[in-house]
Amino acid sequence: MIRKTFILAAAAATVAFAGAAEARDQIRIVGSSTVFPFSTAVAETFGKTTSFKTPVVESTGSGGGMKLFCAGIGENHPDITNASRRIKKSEFETCTKNGIGITEVKVGFDGIVLANSKAAPQLSLTKGQIFLALAKKVPMNGKLVDNPYKNWSDIDASLPKTKIEVLGPPPTSGTRDAFVELAMEAGCKEVKGAKELGLAKKACHEIREDGAFIEAGENDNLIVQKLEANPAAVGIFGFSFLDQNADKIQGAKVNGVEPEFELIASGKYGVSRSLYFYVKQQHVGVIPGIKEYVTEFTAEKAWGPDGYLVEKGLIPLPDADRAKIAASSRNLAPLSM
Repeated sequence: MIRKTFILAAAAATVAFAGAAEARDQIRIVGSSTVFPFSTAVAETFGKTTSFKTPVVESTGSGGGMKLFCAGIGENHPDITNASRRIKKSEFETCTKNGIGITEVKVGFDGIVLANSKAAPQLSLTKGQIFLALAKKVPMNGKLVDNPYKNWSDIDASLPKTKIEVLGPPPTSGTRDAFVELAMEAGCKEVKGAKELGLAKKACHEIREDGAFIEAGENDNLIVQKLEANPAAVGIFGFSFLDQNADKIQGAKVNGVEPEFELIASGKYGVSRSLYFYVKQQHVGVIPGIKEYVTEFTAEKAWGPDGYLVEKGLIPLPDADRAKIAASSRNLAPLSM
């Protein structure tokens, strides 16, 4: 009975939305700052080459985008959300509770880089050193203590004698989620004595709050500008922003591997993740152009090895994966978890 009531309520919301379709004739996209430049490029091409209006794309962060996307059905809610990590089970459940059906589109790969100004020496860091620089608590003399490291050289004498000052994404960011898992948690495993003192998995994700790490918001372009202005600072963001600003900034080696296109694609660069966007099925056919936008994004001219998104820094999926995902996404296959 409860399930029947839920289905009827969701259907009623969709019908009511369909009746108000003329109130918005432009696709609205929110979400990840990392996927933002790719989504914007597709939106601009879509607006120029079709009869549909150019979609509005907002950079709200992956978590913020999911919150907006899963809030409900209707013209006041976004049609698509970008994400630099996969949708969480809790977010999927919120969407489902609110009557929202989802199509998931995996679009490619991206590396998370630590970059600094070209006016400073290039950093070469291990994941263990990254953890020691940014963790809230670290092992020292057999105890777990508040992070005492002030300069990079305090961690290792081979590192620069400069203050640890890292500009990074907020907790709502998918880049932050991926960074703490791929760099912090992995680095935690490299630090002697960490596991014995209870530092494992999510306990390794806590970032220091004493000023060494500065939450710089969802605007990665702003971080790049700050790195130019302060050669001593380090920024954390997606590879695409490094690629687009290679004349100004340089990426740190991580465990001896450069953050380069081929090395991210091959999996040799160890701080990389998949990128996604999610489509609200109830808006398809009501808000004009959603299906066509999906087709544009998943076209070889866009996300293929020679596509215009590669020029923006997207690392393409393998050929077989692109073909499979293009077919399922264009058919708006529903996601289940």
